[in-house]
Amino acid sequence: MAGNRFDMGDIDIAWCPGCGNFSILEALKGALEELDIDPARLVLVSGIGQAAKTPHYLRANVFNGLHGRALPPATAVRAANPGLVVVAESGDGDMYGEGGNHFLHAIRRNPDLTNIVHNNMVYGLTKGQASPTSRPGFTTPVQVDGVGDEPFNPLAVAIALNASFVARAFSGDGEQMKEILKEAIRHRGYSLVDVFQPCVSFNKVNTYQWFRQNTRPLGKEHDRGNRMEALRRAMEKDPYPLGIFYVREGGACFEDRLPPYEKDDTPLHLREVDRDKLEALVRTKRET
Repeated sequence: MAGNRFDMGDIDIAWCPGCGNFSILEALKGALEELDIDPARLVLVSGIGQAAKTPHYLRANVFNGLHGRALPPATAVRAANPGLVVVAESGDGDMYGEGGNHFLHAIRRNPDLTNIVHNNMVYGLTKGQASPTSRPGFTTPVQVDGVGDEPFNPLAVAIALNASFVARAFSGDGEQMKEILKEAIRHRGYSLVDVFQPCVSFNKVNTYQWFRQNTRPLGKEHDRGNRMEALRRAMEKDPYPLGIFYVREGGACFEDRLPPYEKDDTPLHLREVDRDKLEALVRTKRET
C-alpha cells in the first residue's frame, strides 16, 4: 500500500501464497492510515500462530506473547498508558481455544481495545488440527472421523456477555473489512472483530468460494443497538451474516475503574516510583 505509514516495505512475509492473512493485514493498515493514527501510539499484541505474525509486518510497537495470552498484556498496556491505541490480534485457536478464558473475561472487563480474530476454522501453524470453530464433519489428520463437537460461536458468546462492539467480516471483501475495523478502533470499549479467513493449505473445505457462498450481509435494516436481535442474528448460519452485529455505547472501560486513576489521570508509566516504599514492600514480602 503506497504511502502507508504502517507499511514495512519489501520484507519476507511467512504466509502461504493466497492466505487470507494478507488481505487482513492490508485492511488493517488501510484502516489505521485512514484513521490518521500515529504509529508511535499504536501497540499490536498477539499470541502464537500464523495470524499472530501479523504485528511483525506493520510499523508499530509490538508485544508478541504466549499462546492464548494476547488479551491480558493488551489490557495491561491500556491500563498503564490509556493514551495508546491497542489492538490484540491472533487466530481462532489462539483466542478461542488456548485463550478462551481470557476472551471471556476481557469482554467482562471492557478494556478499550480492538480484538481482531483470524477465523479460518483450523489450526494453521501446527498443520491442520480442528480448532474451536471447525464445523461438524471436518476431517483432519487428528480428527480422522470428523469433528463431532458443536463449533464455538464467539459472536453469540460476546453478545451474551454484553460486549460493547461485536462484528464479523470476511477477508475476501477487503473494503468492508477495512470499514468495520475503522469503526471497531474508533469505538470506546472492547471491540471484537471476527474475520472469516481461508487457510489455503490445511482447510480445503472452507475456501474463498465456500465463504462467498455461505455468507451474506446483515443488511441495512439490522438494528445494531438491539442486543436480543443481535444475538438472534449471531446464531444464524448457512449463510452466516457479515457486518456489525451489536454496539453498546457508554459504560466505563476497565482502565477508567482502576483506583490509581480516581484522583490522578496521569498514566501509570509516567508516575515516579517511591523507591523506599517499593524496597520496604519487597523486604516485607521476603520476610513473610
